[in-house]
Amino acid sequence: MFDYAWYKTPQIIQRFFPSLLWKVDSEDKVIYLTFDDGPIPELTIQILEILKEFDAEATFFCVGDNIRKYPKIFQSILNSRHSVGNHTYHHMKAWKSSNQDYLANVDLCQQEIEKHISPDRKLFRFPYGQFNFQLIRTLKTMGFELVMWDVLSKDYNISISADTILEKSIQNSLNGSIIVFHDNVKAKDKILQFLPLYLKYFSDIGYKFKKL
Repeated sequence: MFDYAWYKTPQIIQRFFPSLLWKVDSEDKVIYLTFDDGPIPELTIQILEILKEFDAEATFFCVGDNIRKYPKIFQSILNSRHSVGNHTYHHMKAWKSSNQDYLANVDLCQQEIEKHISPDRKLFRFPYGQFNFQLIRTLKTMGFELVMWDVLSKDYNISISADTILEKSIQNSLNGSIIVFHDNVKAKDKILQFLPLYLKYFSDIGYKFKKL
């Protein structure tokens, strides 16, 4: 993932791209958990078990090729009543791809998703947080809701400790926050440490965790 400098997405960026969903306007104590890059056998099922323990809903932005390789794990996400979104078929970098190739990859991922479910909403998240104005316009016309985040856990960064990730994630999460975690190999060791603690902290002060 492109390593943004911030844990909390600056308001000026959110205002500059208003067609992207950065957070949900809410006065209720609710946080929207999202997980990128799965499903994978090394981690996704363990995350599902943690979420179940806290009665937490989440949204999984899945890579199409991983759905193809691990259809039973993808079905486990659906069976657990979480929502799923499109994260391209090959985890594409928008800044290193033609728009044509990128959109074809999005379509391929959507075809893979729809082998398993006919979603009420078409959710999409840009891998690496990379996008351009033309992709935004075209994906919107294709019916996608483009989901970003206002809290970035940085769980993929091997130089950041699990304790720091937990501290920053708690510090920056507010009512309606969309926080991004990862069910990928790079995040595995740390997320299994801090995710239960993050969920417990907010559960103890009355928060709910909902899917998009």
